Amino acid sequence: MDPIVVMEIGTSRMRVLVGDVRDDGELVISAVGDSQSSGMRKGEVFHFMSASQCLERALRQAEDMADVKVNEVHLALSGAQIVGVPNRAEISVGEEITAAHVEQVLAEAREIKLPDDREILKSIVGPFSVDGMSGVQPEGLMGQRLAVDVLLIHSRKSHMRNLARLAQELHLKVADILFSGLCAALSTLTAEQKLSGALLIDLGGGTTDYIAYAQAKAAAAGALGVGGYHLTNDIAQAFCLSTNEAEELKIQHGDALMSAAERTKRVPLPVGPGRPPRAAKLSDLQHVIHLRMEETFALIRERLEEAKVLNLLGEGVILTGGGAHLKNVTALAEMVFGLPCKVGVPHSVSGLNINLAKPEYATGVGAILHVYKSAGQRQKQSVWKRLGHWFGFS
Repeated sequence: MDPIVVMEIGTSRMRVLVGDVRDDGELVISAVGDSQSSGMRKGEVFHFMSASQCLERALRQAEDMADVKVNEVHLALSGAQIVGVPNRAEISVGEEITAAHVEQVLAEAREIKLPDDREILKSIVGPFSVDGMSGVQPEGLMGQRLAVDVLLIHSRKSHMRNLARLAQELHLKVADILFSGLCAALSTLTAEQKLSGALLIDLGGGTTDYIAYAQAKAAAAGALGVGGYHLTNDIAQAFCLSTNEAEELKIQHGDALMSAAERTKRVPLPVGPGRPPRAAKLSDLQHVIHLRMEETFALIRERLEEAKVLNLLGEGVILTGGGAHLKNVTALAEMVFGLPCKVGVPHSVSGLNINLAKPEYATGVGAILHVYKSAGQRQKQSVWKRLGHWFGFS
């Protein structure tokens, strides 16, 4: 199998990951190229050449580390305009359910009317039901009615095409475009967590993606146009700092909760050459951060309440992305959602001399896993099809 190459085009970072399948079938990440982003805002391209140069730097790093020449990539996409819509389709069968019936009900479930400027990014297939019994493998069963639930994730066409053009500008073929939130969930959530119900929130630089699972199916998903960059900007405005100074202050002293014990504590503010020293109350910094993060979590909670999913999340909340490093962010999430919360890191894959057990790698590793598993499923289907032809089953 050829190397799997994934591009994660974010507001704050551009990452290119290369995955290799060893002879024993083990998947390993052989390279990670990483570059600071420019020309991106809320997951969208606003300056094409700047974004292209940043992506090229990450690509060349990955190529050098893996000693490969990349020709084809898979894109992991985020953005404020991504929306998840649940849909259900049901057809009459009245006989043995065949592969054709399954394809028919899936096709009907994916048929929704969208505005002309929107396009389906991903359809996540949930459980099938036969005559009201859910969670079945329908092919070969007898039944009157076949139904399926899907979660359709759609985005603006121009958004997807602009990101694809960044890769094409580097003479790369775009094999697929993936939803970042789904990728992060794939690398961090277990089958047991999805069955019990879990909410994955990916805290990125310019966007916050989320996807909720209930009874093993994807029940809600979407994205907000707010992330770590907006938190940094809030700090910059509140304390009259540059963006770089505010980012440094956030990293050193940031806290999602306000501490009464540290109400009078002061922290030094960055100052330029020749300027007098300045300081601010730590509680004021905590207040700025708390308000932004609380608002972000509250918006997601509101959407889940509308989708009637919140009460089905037995496993609670899992945070990924760079924002998951923020002090006490899990405690704040527990307060807002009324559910247990923890930080999620990638599993089921290893890296060659790369520490991947960090929340910021959840999307990239999940995208590699998605491509790997999809290729395996296609290979299995091809084998069964050939066997059926040889033995007269088709």
